[in-house]
Amino acid sequence: NRRRNDAESTQNDPGATQGRDDAGTGRYGDDAMLHRFAFDRVARVPAAGDNVAIATRRLEAGAVVEDEGREFRLSHTVLEGHRFARAPIPQGARLTSWGLPFGVAARALAPGEYVCNEKILTALAVRDIDFELPAIANFTDANITDTVAPRALDDATFTPGEQVERADSGATFEGFRRPGGRGVGTRNFVVVLATTSRTNGFVRQVADRVVVGPGTPDGVDGVVAVTHTEGGGAARPNNIDHVLRVLAGFMVHPNVGAVLAADDGTGAYTNADVRRFMEGRHYPLDHVPHAFFRIERGYEEEVERAAMIVARRMHEAAAARRTPQPAGALRLALQCGGSDAFSGISGNALAGWVAKEVIRHGGSANLAETDELIGAEPYVLENVRDAATARKFLEKIESFKRYAANHGTTAEGNPSGGNNFRGLYNIAPKSLGAARKKDPEVRLDYVIDYGQPMRLPGYYFMDSPGNDLESIAGQVAAGSNLILFVTGNGSITNFPFVPTLKFVTTTGRFELLANEMDVNAGRYNDGMDMDALGAETFELALDIASGQQSKGELAGHAQVSVWRDWPRTGREGLEEARRRPVPDGRPIAVRDSPPLGFVFDAVDTGEGVASDQVALVMPTSLCSGQVARLIAEDLDTNPPPWSDVSRFVALVHTEGCGSNNAAGLFLDTLAGHLAHRSVRHAVLLEHGCEQTHNDAVRHHLAARGLAADRFGWASVQLDGGIANVQAKVVRQLEAMAAR
Repeated sequence: NRRRNDAESTQNDPGATQGRDDAGTGRYGDDAMLHRFAFDRVARVPAAGDNVAIATRRLEAGAVVEDEGREFRLSHTVLEGHRFARAPIPQGARLTSWGLPFGVAARALAPGEYVCNEKILTALAVRDIDFELPAIANFTDANITDTVAPRALDDATFTPGEQVERADSGATFEGFRRPGGRGVGTRNFVVVLATTSRTNGFVRQVADRVVVGPGTPDGVDGVVAVTHTEGGGAARPNNIDHVLRVLAGFMVHPNVGAVLAADDGTGAYTNADVRRFMEGRHYPLDHVPHAFFRIERGYEEEVERAAMIVARRMHEAAAARRTPQPAGALRLALQCGGSDAFSGISGNALAGWVAKEVIRHGGSANLAETDELIGAEPYVLENVRDAATARKFLEKIESFKRYAANHGTTAEGNPSGGNNFRGLYNIAPKSLGAARKKDPEVRLDYVIDYGQPMRLPGYYFMDSPGNDLESIAGQVAAGSNLILFVTGNGSITNFPFVPTLKFVTTTGRFELLANEMDVNAGRYNDGMDMDALGAETFELALDIASGQQSKGELAGHAQVSVWRDWPRTGREGLEEARRRPVPDGRPIAVRDSPPLGFVFDAVDTGEGVASDQVALVMPTSLCSGQVARLIAEDLDTNPPPWSDVSRFVALVHTEGCGSNNAAGLFLDTLAGHLAHRSVRHAVLLEHGCEQTHNDAVRHHLAARGLAADRFGWASVQLDGGIANVQAKVVRQLEAMAAR
């Protein structure tokens, strides 16, 4: 991070002028050369009248900003995306962005003061930064989301909104028209679906067994395995309705040309439950070639049997053909991940523009992530179809707050460490930015449950968690056939059978991740007109819908996570659970001397014997898990000549993304994996925007007495995407083997 910040420092700005510390205080050094900037060269305000500004680049302490005929000096170094006061702010006054408050001044603030709360100071303290932070916070969150959120809806004063005018254009794309009301597909995949997590490995083997290549029938985009974490227990889970809706929606999705759902009969639910759910709710299952498969015999035998069924279904799917379809057949999933301070200014606003255009053509768009709209309720409710829809939206917000409270947390804790680092101080600016995926001219038409099908054209809000992977699964199940994914940090999320069009919010981050990102929304920050950028992106969306591969599809990886089960349904037992001793994550004692007469081949590691020696690619969160898997599998399939291990392994898991309430326990477990006797070499792989990023892991390892230089470190986002980070991991493992 330090290298990136230095590269973007004021020293390289041709528009900067230099001057001295005229006050002569010596605070910045009597001979310090200061930089002077025009405000619009270095900052943005989302709405006229905002009393704080967002820095569009790193600005050093002491830099002078000229703003509408006056000037002020920055009190501290301000990172790109962080905020500074633009006007005098009295103690107790609200700090505003988008014209809405996100904090309350703890003392009077002068123009040029870096604004920070306790959370941002804590988040930056665990980063390897090269400048001095303020000693104390100067604003508080002060329950700001509660003070701005509407308490109740007044039917007497409520005014129904109006939907954006229909377009005259006859825009079309090439898609697959499905029978039975399944809609129009933008892809034609054969899906091998794990009904529960118990069959994840099985469906991967089946999909790998069906060779996709020159002999693949024309028109089939491929065979993909869809796995997830749910249904592996014995008891009926609390999220059963969510899971069944998602599985049902996947099976009849318009991008699915054929599907095989596999179970082993031992999970919390079975294929029979899925079938009954679909039949009882009239899902058009009979209009998609499908098979429900039960694993009953030997593993290899059953993999082969299932693969033969999939091969036959693939030929049935090949009967479909692309034909011209109206743009109104698009159902967009609007999603964001790895958000930053510019998400609401460029990326989300651009996604909202494209969604508006799709709705103008008679299509649908789906806004999700309930906890990421807390604090933005007034904006969302400015244009709503009717009072009943507005009330249902508010009910979903309140329900999510209760859900979070029942687990000893608050939905306001949503912003991750990566969000904080990139300028999102609390849930209010994150929510206000996220809500911009709904253009002000677009009316909220429907509020639906997680994974509930979208039956009619219009703009939808879907209840879902803030985890983008879990949220996307619900949007796809609802029928979304194209995903618009906005990222500030550079999230590289993809879905197995629905194309993802990724927007990045700043030009610098786009250039860093050009192989992973489709759209540089940062061009708006650089001066491009939003209408021109929107029209260009709408045309690209039509091209992607017509079969042009997105950057994510070319990268060849995808992830699925369903809204996970939760063990507690109320506050009962919460305090008792908190009083339980927390496991320390230390490994159990291992007997070094085997019993008499028991001998096995082992490796003496210097810390005891081990049965194996592996090179571990360790993702720090679920978001980097699939990239870690790609790297490890490639090395294991093609072992390099320098390899001194028996295997290359990635430990793909579900933790570390977002605001992780059990981060300490997770990091203890991760440290135990790294220190395991069977691990000869290990590289930590962060995605780049998670709670348990590389810096957080470094600090935790130091507290455990583990030296960070024992391991390699890599970042999908900061190292420039999948190809670059893979090369870096390989170089680090090779260097370790040469020691």
